[in-house]
Amino acid sequence: MRIIKRFFVVVGALVLLSSCSQLQTGQKKTTSVARVPTHRHAAVDAKRPIVSTVHPTTGKSAKVTNKSTDAASKSTQTTTTTPSKPPVHAQTGPTPLPTPAALTPFSGSTPATWTPAGRLVNGTAAVYETTLVPPGGSQPAGIAWMDQNLLSARLYSGSGSPGGGPYQYTAPIQPAQAATLVAAFNGGFFMSSAHGGYYTQGKVIVPLVSGAASLVIYSNGDVNIGAWGTDVGMAPNVVGVRQNLVPLVANGAPTPTAASSNWQLWGVTCGLTSCASTVPGIENQWRSGVGITSNGALVYVQGPSLDPLQLADLLVRAGAVRAMELDINPDWPIFASYSPTTPGGLASPANGTKLLQTSVQGPWTFFEPWWARDFITMSAR
Repeated sequence: MRIIKRFFVVVGALVLLSSCSQLQTGQKKTTSVARVPTHRHAAVDAKRPIVSTVHPTTGKSAKVTNKSTDAASKSTQTTTTTPSKPPVHAQTGPTPLPTPAALTPFSGSTPATWTPAGRLVNGTAAVYETTLVPPGGSQPAGIAWMDQNLLSARLYSGSGSPGGGPYQYTAPIQPAQAATLVAAFNGGFFMSSAHGGYYTQGKVIVPLVSGAASLVIYSNGDVNIGAWGTDVGMAPNVVGVRQNLVPLVANGAPTPTAASSNWQLWGVTCGLTSCASTVPGIENQWRSGVGITSNGALVYVQGPSLDPLQLADLLVRAGAVRAMELDINPDWPIFASYSPTTPGGLASPANGTKLLQTSVQGPWTFFEPWWARDFITMSAR
């Protein structure tokens, strides 16, 4: 009996020892499963938090994991978020053209310096103005320089010129367009006297004439000026064409027609004190013109006592390589710039300024319902 009891005691001890050994083995397996991979090329555990950061220069997001060791165990895995700088974006917007250089006077030694005009575009002046006395003249003409990198053009049409209608864009300028308006200037003659054509809204209003001086507006708001069929022509992206007479400036010099003694080729003018048809016109009268420079800027000129050659000389001095005459006589030439007090403010007669204070029309003209002539607006891109 004593031998049998000892046998069961020994067997029980062996069973207990085996159970303890199995328990210890199971604990080791559990620890092995819970361990997070530490090799730097190992896949990230699906349950492991991921911190998303943004690269301060590229702006691209990246997945970042961080390890920390506490006092109890080096295998404990944690994540932390490091504050990152916001993305750095490159400056957007078009690059402005170089500021125009002061103009050498035709007489005297004082250069004509430019003054910024109109609202800023991306913090930069897009219009500059100055005055200059033409060669042989005594009264200063006004000159405006416009940066086409910052400005977009639009052709407005009227019931008087080109006639017909209705048109999508016509006076008065509406608030939606006034919100970006920087400047505006007059168009050309009545079409019966323009010896040219007119195109807008996908329609030929008056047939276009080969060789005619043409102001062409493209779908991106750019303007080009030149002889139709030679310097400029019809293309799918043309949205507006205003023709008036023949070129005044070509290849950076006045054309032979501009220098002709037959000044009547450049339009019927008013008399000295009256525009009555019975009063003989005079050569030196209010005239206006527009040209394009070699780097794509637009230059506009208006003056109270100009002959065609003086107008051409002023445009060339302002940098024009090609130019055309626009409207003439006291009632029609006008260039106005607008400077709202806030960046997104509406242009209006109250914040507009004439290029020449002696012009009959003013910044209110383009906001009047009765204004029936065509004109061009220059708005912030």
